[in-house]
Amino acid sequence: MKKTRNIFIALGIIFCAVSCGNGWLELEPSTAINTDEAVKTLKEVEFTMNGIYDIMRSSDLYSGRMMYYGDVTGDDMQAVSSSKRTGNYYRFSFTRDNGPSSHWAGLYEIIQNTNLILSRVDGIKVPDEDTGWRDNLKGEALAVRALALFDLTRFFGMPYAKDGGASLGVPVVTTLSDIDDKPERATVATCYDSFIADLNEAVQLLSPKFSKGRMNRWAAMSLLARAYLYKGDNVNALKTAEAAIEGAESNKWALWSNKEYATAWSNDASAAAPGEILFEMVITTPESQGKETMGRLNSKDGYDDMCITVSFYHLLKEDPDDVRLKLLSFDKKKYAYVFKYQPQAGEDIMDANVPVIRLSETYLIAAEAAVKTGDNEKAVKYLGAIAQRANPSRTLDGAAVTLDDVMTERRKELVAEGHRMFDVIRNGGTVKRIDETDSNLSSTRHFASDREFNWDFYKIILPVPKAERDANPNVAQNPGYDD
Repeated sequence: MKKTRNIFIALGIIFCAVSCGNGWLELEPSTAINTDEAVKTLKEVEFTMNGIYDIMRSSDLYSGRMMYYGDVTGDDMQAVSSSKRTGNYYRFSFTRDNGPSSHWAGLYEIIQNTNLILSRVDGIKVPDEDTGWRDNLKGEALAVRALALFDLTRFFGMPYAKDGGASLGVPVVTTLSDIDDKPERATVATCYDSFIADLNEAVQLLSPKFSKGRMNRWAAMSLLARAYLYKGDNVNALKTAEAAIEGAESNKWALWSNKEYATAWSNDASAAAPGEILFEMVITTPESQGKETMGRLNSKDGYDDMCITVSFYHLLKEDPDDVRLKLLSFDKKKYAYVFKYQPQAGEDIMDANVPVIRLSETYLIAAEAAVKTGDNEKAVKYLGAIAQRANPSRTLDGAAVTLDDVMTERRKELVAEGHRMFDVIRNGGTVKRIDETDSNLSSTRHFASDREFNWDFYKIILPVPKAERDANPNVAQNPGYDD
């Protein structure tokens, strides 16, 4: 999409916070535009959405940092060394003055561009045959805005369950803003209300059909189920996840089989064979996002940046027939990497597509919500599908599924996809980085000083970047970072 994005910028359609570190909505003259002249046709709306997806594909966002944060801050993965790109995250070394700016600025860039679409799209008059196109584009903008706000909230705001959402989240921005706007941070609860409302509306508008690299109804519905789960609304989480599973599978999506699992990650999903990828960052070599994408960071043939911990390796090895062991790539018996980011045919490893929402996660959301609502039959059904896919000889029939069972399966299934630390903390648990040894991982050792922590540890959320606070004094810093 590099060419598309250049056209997108040339047209003056981007109206948003500029690159990282330029402050809250600080507009450079080249990007300050007359928005009355922008986005007047559906084709221009589509150009704008293409540009938004291109922004999302950046290695500073969903092809890199946004994905690995939740893993290297947990206990199943770690940075190989302090000098690696993931090292500062793993060691929680950020302060109020050096916190990363890309998470904040990049996600608000996405939000401001979706706001431009949403401020215009309803007023675009189209013939009856194009109303579905318009609805779908509006649904995409709503779903992507929701995803950006959801991630801002979990990166910069405490888990909902800690205080019922009373602590500070991030500014909720749903209209076009300019340099004079200085919004305050909303509560976590207000943030949840906003992105859940966006997703509920998006689900009604989005197409149920496959659209490569773009949001569809089942991806948005799965994200909505995830949001309900994080909020603790388990009744709606279960209901929504089940509807997403049923809808996706009626439109050709399906869990990968045990036989295809180890190599299915390299498949180039299509309408004929979408597999279980509901939403992904599509990266091709001509449009490469560079060498800091998930494919290269997770490879011994790349930057060998983030590896599994010895304790996680031992967890996987408890079942020697678990197919997920086949995803491990060993480097001279020193480290093991998760080979999920497999390049598509003809591509370099750094250009492997990056799954953001998978059907497997939707099954696990349903299983967790079922446990929490006391529906063991459904917990067995949805957790059993994932467990038996991993090892066809396993069965959960007759079992009383516990939350620990679900969390263990989430660890095994979703490792290297950005979930682990969030899963522990949102459930009020404790991350424990345990030192164990294994001859196959002879050099793998924890070197972070913070080995055990829960949601009382202030660094489980990031500091608001200094540039943003300098530009907007109404944005309060997160507790702990000013001490």
